Formats: sequence, C-alpha cells, structure tokens
Amino acid sequence: MADLTYLGDACVLWNSVIRCKNELIYTYSGLFCIAINPYKRFPIYTLRTMELYIGKRRNECWPHIFAIAEGAYQGMVNSGCNQSILITGESGAGKTENTKKVISYFATVCSSGKRKEGEASLEDKIVQTNPVLEAWGNAK
Repeated sequence: MADLTYLGDACVLWNSVIRCKNELIYTYSGLFCIAINPYKRFPIYTLRTMELYIGKRRNECWPHIFAIAEGAYQGMVNSGCNQSILITGESGAGKTENTKKVISYFATVCSSGKRKEGEASLEDKIVQTNPVLEAWGNAK
C-alpha cells in the first residue's frame, strides 16, 4: 500500500482486498501499519516468525505487528526511554488480538527462558493481565 501513487478510497479498498486474499493482512502506509482482520487464523504468529523480526528494522521484513513491536523494543533499548504503540480501530477490528501479539512478542524477546518447574511463563503471566487492561480501557 505504501507504493500506491494515489490513495483514494477505491485504490486502498482494492489493494486491501487483494492483500487479504493473499493472506497479507498487514501493510504500511507511511508511518502506520494497517491490519485487516480476516476473521480466521493465519499461521503468521509463530516463534519462527518472531525470530525473523528480532533485531531487524521495519523496512527489512514484511509488514507485520511484530515489526512494530520490534521497533518499539529497539527504541526503548537504544534510547532508554518509554515507548508506546497505539492500536486503534472499530469494534471487531482485531485490537485485542494484535495487543496480545505485541505482548507475546515482548514476553518472548525479553524472557530469559529460565523458570521453575510448574511456573507460568512470562508470556502467560502478562497475557493473563489482558482482561484487567481491557476492562480499564473500556471504562468510561
């Protein structure tokens, strides 16, 4: 989508439809990563996929939520400053799922791999906080 010369509604919609049919649900438009919720699972969130993004810049890999997470992680490591990722969209757009993927990425990248037998992994502990975070986010 970043290569489109004209970003009219019809061009963006057609490009999105073609990308979704090819299971390419992430694309970039300038600084933004646009995700299309396919309402089905694609095998693009594996540990192997995560490994493809570790230590890479955004333009070195295919558009993916892991590229955004890696950019924030590297920004935090290199600058020592807090980073943020804004995940927005309408109801059913996949905000919660993408948030879980970002959390999973951070937990995988940051975990030492050492834990006591029977103890939950860092990823599991963080993901378990998601209902509380979501309730807080939905509070008015």
